[in-house]
Amino acid sequence: MLLAVCFFALMNVAVKFLPHIPAIEIILFRSVFSFIFSYMILKRKSVPVLGNNRKLLVLRGVVGSVGLITFFYTLQNIPLASAVTIQYLGPIFTSILGIFIVKEKVKPKQFVFFAIAFLGVLTIEGFDPRIDALFLGIGIVSALFSGLAYNVIRKLKNTEHPLVIVFYFPLVTIPVAGVLSYFYWVQPEGWDWALLLLIGILTQLAQYYMTMAYQNANLAKVANLNYIGIIYALGFGYILFDETYNLITYGGMLLVLSGVILNFLYVRQPKSK
Repeated sequence: MLLAVCFFALMNVAVKFLPHIPAIEIILFRSVFSFIFSYMILKRKSVPVLGNNRKLLVLRGVVGSVGLITFFYTLQNIPLASAVTIQYLGPIFTSILGIFIVKEKVKPKQFVFFAIAFLGVLTIEGFDPRIDALFLGIGIVSALFSGLAYNVIRKLKNTEHPLVIVFYFPLVTIPVAGVLSYFYWVQPEGWDWALLLLIGILTQLAQYYMTMAYQNANLAKVANLNYIGIIYALGFGYILFDETYNLITYGGMLLVLSGVILNFLYVRQPKSK
């Protein structure tokens, strides 16, 4: 899992090195790479690529695309660690939306954890002049659609092969991103091409190692390791982009992580408690 978190962090850095390339265009290149790679694996494993519940699979592709496009947009426009921290609201939205989508119960204490996380986000926005209400809103939308995507994946877990779910993301994204990129196209030059290819490679590596971790290790331990990503974000942001924060902003990040992790640990408690 540490390798997966590292690869995701490096992907975020590569995106941030391309502020002049529209987020939708980066998504297009990433999706083409993912489409080819996923299709080859599905064919090799003789898995039907279009799956069974196609309506839900298309929905997963749509909400996943919106979530990723908005996340990349925040990566390009606000400090790296702040963008990553706001994205950590995803599990909170997963729990809230799960009440309505997969009929999972949320206990009153969990809403306290949700409030702690949201208070952290408001603290980050309120005490960091580099983050205005627009970018904060876009970041929250990204986390919201990430939570929606996870719920759709839950509904698909008993009917679809995991690789089919992954495949539908680029399948849906490529035509949409292709049309939108036509209107906002910026011609990549020089090292841009290498960075775009690197984003595709890093994404596939991260997803591969993350899948291995979830299949072969304790779920609680693996999920907690995911939050090491904020350390990578703080380090890369400071070293590569000269990003620093005041103590109150660090406190906001800590509140977000605390709320998310406390909620995760609470729902992982044995039923008897």
